[in-house]
Amino acid sequence: MKPAKARGRGGAILKREIGFWEATVYGIGLILGAGIYALIGEAAGMAGNALWMSFVLGALAASFTGLSYMELISMFPKAAAEYVYVKNAFRSRMLAFNIGWVEIFTDVIATSAVSLGFAGYFSALFSTPIVPVAMALIAAMSVVNFLGIRESSRMNFVFSGVELGGLLFVILLAALFGRSGMAAIDYFEMPNGATGVFGAAALIFFAYLGFEELANMAEEAKDARRMLPKALMVSVAVTTVVYVLVSVAVVSLAPWQELSSSQAPLALAVSKVFGDKAFWLMSVIALFATANTVLIGLIVGSRCIYGMAKDGSLPRQLADVHRDRGTPWVAVAAAMLLAMAFVMLGNIGIVASVTDMGTFYIFSLVNAAAITLRYRMPNAKRAFKTPLNLGRFPLVPAAGLLFTIALASHLRVDAILIGAGLVAAGVVVHMLYAGVRRKGVIS
Repeated sequence: MKPAKARGRGGAILKREIGFWEATVYGIGLILGAGIYALIGEAAGMAGNALWMSFVLGALAASFTGLSYMELISMFPKAAAEYVYVKNAFRSRMLAFNIGWVEIFTDVIATSAVSLGFAGYFSALFSTPIVPVAMALIAAMSVVNFLGIRESSRMNFVFSGVELGGLLFVILLAALFGRSGMAAIDYFEMPNGATGVFGAAALIFFAYLGFEELANMAEEAKDARRMLPKALMVSVAVTTVVYVLVSVAVVSLAPWQELSSSQAPLALAVSKVFGDKAFWLMSVIALFATANTVLIGLIVGSRCIYGMAKDGSLPRQLADVHRDRGTPWVAVAAAMLLAMAFVMLGNIGIVASVTDMGTFYIFSLVNAAAITLRYRMPNAKRAFKTPLNLGRFPLVPAAGLLFTIALASHLRVDAILIGAGLVAAGVVVHMLYAGVRRKGVIS
């Protein structure tokens, strides 16, 4: 039985061209990216040599929530995934709009910040201006996004291979040239105690973000109900192993004190073996990592805009699908313009924290939706169901909810306030848009 085709406004369809391996590589590429390259140094300053513990905590939070996503994907294989889950669970269009609103802006803000990171590395290599290069990258990746999901998938495959190769290279160097032998380092050294480890986990959770975005590719995937949950599980497992090994490797190559004060911590770690030449090598790899993150952020952001518009929560014109390319071209353009508008934001630390705050809000509602739907729709078809239940009550989404709240409590105050402001703005925009629609001013 062939999967139903996803029709946009005007009858054009999104092309279902993503199979299991494409989805798995997409998932790995979604998770691997700018976060690990940019934030591991700041996290090392908080957690010390126990940095690996922070990555394990982040992986636990990601895994519990990932299992909730797996169940929900198997129930509702739709674009604008979180919007659909919350709408069905709580039957509140305002709450559904709000989570979709936050999802779009966290994707766009993170994409803008990462494009600036790309421009920073590019400038260091070629002495070019920052903002024009960031704008050019966003435009170029938007063109790839428009051309089609198959073209995007192929580029993601190549770029993900390069960035994964860079991380494996760091692990190999540590195994061969670690300071005084890796066994001589105290990997339980916590300069700031458990608080530092949890604080670092809250920060580097940014590096795990992306697994949830597979859900938004559901209308372009083959047999999404069964295939996407498996791809999500494999993606999280592979990247968790890589991240934990990298966290051990960097403190084996360089003291955590030096890592914490470096703007390019992975380059610093590699330079302990290869000297200044390592900066050029890791900078080139970082270009691939950041470009890939920008591409995927634009893809996911545009699909979320498309899905909400198709459901009527955003102007219907945003749901137009290009008849030849099979991509939501108006939503692609909207995501590009929003990312360009936010490209003036800097400071990846605060941007990562704001993105984490928005994501923690989304994850809290997703886990709550998974719990609620067990009672509201107990007999609904679920191709995957989270394990460990007390009657109808699912323990895994409950654990994901608790982990999410615990990590959010360790974020910086300004990030929490900005995140709260973004949520409040979504409420206001929904009320205004609903009023305009009732008057028939916009469709």
